[in-house]
Amino acid sequence: MKSSHQIEFTAGLFLLLGIAALVFLALHATDGGALKDGGYRVVADFSNVGGLKARANVSLGGVRVGSVESIDLDPETFSARVVMIIGDRFRTLPEDTSASILTSGILGDQYIGLEPGGAPDMLKDGDKIMITQSALVLEQLISRFLFNSGGEQKK
Repeated sequence: MKSSHQIEFTAGLFLLLGIAALVFLALHATDGGALKDGGYRVVADFSNVGGLKARANVSLGGVRVGSVESIDLDPETFSARVVMIIGDRFRTLPEDTSASILTSGILGDQYIGLEPGGAPDMLKDGDKIMITQSALVLEQLISRFLFNSGGEQKK
């Protein structure tokens, strides 16, 4: 009888260790390593953020350089204000860098893609990215196509 309790205890311990290992891997896999060295905050205003969420990736040339810290509504302009944390390793982004909300794949998550400009001055903590492109909303594209194509008459 003692042998069956020992087997159950060992199986339970093995299961707990497996769950702990999965949690550890999940936490480290989502980090991506871009922010291990700290970071600085930049702000961008968008007219529409679509399905962008906090903790979404911020990428430059397909490389993760940061993450979205928060998304709030600006009470004066009624635009979505996105605060991003960019890794300290990427302090050489020009101040005329542009930000676009992009989608990874057809039904994938949304992220912010940065495109560097050519200004001699670099982005600093608290700076605002002035050139932005909002998310494309599929419903708006479909309605534009339907209403534009329906209004044309053939001659």
